[in-house]
Amino acid sequence: MKEGDGMRNSDTRAILSSLSLVIVAALVAFAGSQGESVRVNIAGGIPLIFLCMMISFVIQWLVFIPSYLYKTEKYFDLSGGLTFLSLTVVILLLTETLTVTSYLLGILVAIWAIRLSSFLFLRVREDGHDKRFAEVIPNKTKFLFYWTFQGFWAFITPVVAFTAIGSQNISGKIEITTILGLIIWLIGFCIEVIADQQKRKFRKPVENKSKFISSGLWAWSRHPNYFGEIILWIGVLIISLPTLMGWQYVTVLSVPYVIIMLTRVSGVIKLEEASDQKWGADDAYQKYKTNTPTLIPIRPR
Repeated sequence: MKEGDGMRNSDTRAILSSLSLVIVAALVAFAGSQGESVRVNIAGGIPLIFLCMMISFVIQWLVFIPSYLYKTEKYFDLSGGLTFLSLTVVILLLTETLTVTSYLLGILVAIWAIRLSSFLFLRVREDGHDKRFAEVIPNKTKFLFYWTFQGFWAFITPVVAFTAIGSQNISGKIEITTILGLIIWLIGFCIEVIADQQKRKFRKPVENKSKFISSGLWAWSRHPNYFGEIILWIGVLIISLPTLMGWQYVTVLSVPYVIIMLTRVSGVIKLEEASDQKWGADDAYQKYKTNTPTLIPIRPR
């Protein structure tokens, strides 16, 4: 196969993959819209969840244009966080009847988005680049796929919360599930924040740049930050669950999606491969890897 044919096939796969993400997001939006009373006066009354889905992709595609022209990925993570915030504002502003649970879900999504996007943006600015994009930026279709994927991620991850906010079935009372979900969210959020800060502090000294962290929460788990993120979205699901009805239960798949993404697609699996390449011959790392669980924290022996 010629090099040009390989590039064309790669471009085709990227385009088809982007199209697939949009279609799946649209199907989830359709399911979340069942039982939703809010229809925005656009194109004959578009469901609010559909509007959020469209906004998520449009924001990413608009930011992609200058990012590709200037060959930079510095605003990738920031735009992801801003998309979460934009969707949260839209859903809260346009929903006709809001309850305490509605505001709580919106606040939880917003807090997480602000914290994570600012943390990632500052990290990229300090490092000077994001190594994920080293080979992607020159290729327009592949680079566009990354932005499309982020639009998908920014919509699917909080879709169960957005569906609950716009649901006809949402209660004005504080349920036991609301309290339980909030507690679980707080635990997960604290674990994620503390783990990220511990790693950032560990990496600041020059002598630690090429070392692996095995202290603090990282002595309990090799990826405590991802564990915390999974836990907080489970908390959001628990708060949202009693408000769902019919096809809206499809949006529950947002949590399995987060788990698969963080463990099998990007987060854990990618970092494990990089760590094995970097420290695989290091006896101390092999001992750490043997004695420390991959994800679920266990007290160090």
